Amino acid sequence: MISVQEATEIIAQRIRQFPFVELPLNESRGCILYEDVHADRDFPPFDRVSMDGIAFRFDAWKSLETRFWVEDIQHAGEAQKRLKEAENGCIEIMTGAVCPEGADCVIRYEDVDFGEENGKRFARLTVSPEKVFQNIHKQGLDRKAGEVLMKAGRKIGPPEIAVAATVGKAKLKVCRPPKTAIISTGDELVEVEQTPLPHQIRMSNVHALQQAMAEMGIKANRYHLRDNLQQMRDTLEMLVESCDLLILSGGVSKGKADYVPQILEELGVEKHFHRVMQRPGKPIWFGSKERGPVVFALPGNPVSTFMCFHRYAKRWIEESMGLPPAKAVYAMLTESVSFRPDLSYFMQAKTFTAADGRLMAHPIQGHGSGDFANLLDCDAFVELPQGRDVYPQGAVFEVIKFRNI
Repeated sequence: MISVQEATEIIAQRIRQFPFVELPLNESRGCILYEDVHADRDFPPFDRVSMDGIAFRFDAWKSLETRFWVEDIQHAGEAQKRLKEAENGCIEIMTGAVCPEGADCVIRYEDVDFGEENGKRFARLTVSPEKVFQNIHKQGLDRKAGEVLMKAGRKIGPPEIAVAATVGKAKLKVCRPPKTAIISTGDELVEVEQTPLPHQIRMSNVHALQQAMAEMGIKANRYHLRDNLQQMRDTLEMLVESCDLLILSGGVSKGKADYVPQILEELGVEKHFHRVMQRPGKPIWFGSKERGPVVFALPGNPVSTFMCFHRYAKRWIEESMGLPPAKAVYAMLTESVSFRPDLSYFMQAKTFTAADGRLMAHPIQGHGSGDFANLLDCDAFVELPQGRDVYPQGAVFEVIKFRNI
């Protein structure tokens, strides 16, 4: 049995690099960018007006001009118009429109009174402008044409999709997600749609894992293995030949029907470790096959599966897809915790930000690794290192966040 740190280092030594694929822009959310994305023109591409109002020449106001004759209207999406009267002309302007040629200041409608004289409209300023280019977003102020907007290795979310759309990237090169199978084991499990017998339960771990993968932009297929040695072997043999990543839940402890480690090794998957000094999730098994998959065989209890996925498998997936190692996040305990076994303890907790900005972790004690309903009240695991009996209030430890609540 090895320590959590040793397990982490062994997994880190098996990081892989997946090739790229091109995906339509709207299918790339959650994927990892495999190319640099450049600005195809300036951001913004023209002097863009940021308020509805009137556009005029700032120097005209400095010459004590407060009344401007309205010459025209410039709508967003129209070609640039030209201010004819440099000294006392103005053009009504709409948000998002290009600033008219000859104008360099915009005053919003709320600070203008309109009138009419001899059949001509005029606008009188009721508030003095502060500076030249007021309410004008200058061309190229945000980014210049050719500038790198997003570097390879960035996770794609809504802002990244918006920027890619702006520069005309209908498709993006992204890291090809690993071909993944999520596998449950055990005769006690039935499908969600079924009514379980008194000695059965519905599957839940594989659904949680599948959705956790989906949040990472990875489509994973689900399989179920009954406690039958030959059926397990046949299915696992097929998956070992066709997948990049296998994540199993159950079948790795010391029970009479826990065949998974035996079968994987028979299929040529090299065991790198089995059993880690931690709670929950002690029986975790990790291995890989040259020119074959990496395998995380996780204990079947729901909290064990969930914690091991977020502590070990998710990190391997992210780094194999091109993300840098995640920065550790730390939180302060709101109360003391006692834990006597000489194991690392991944304690369930709810985190919050204190008034002084510190991240706090409040323990949410459940009833063991089978109490997955307790996860509804939590958003993190606090990693309490082995070698202590008491973890005092106010002490700071690393947290593994699994959602925001």
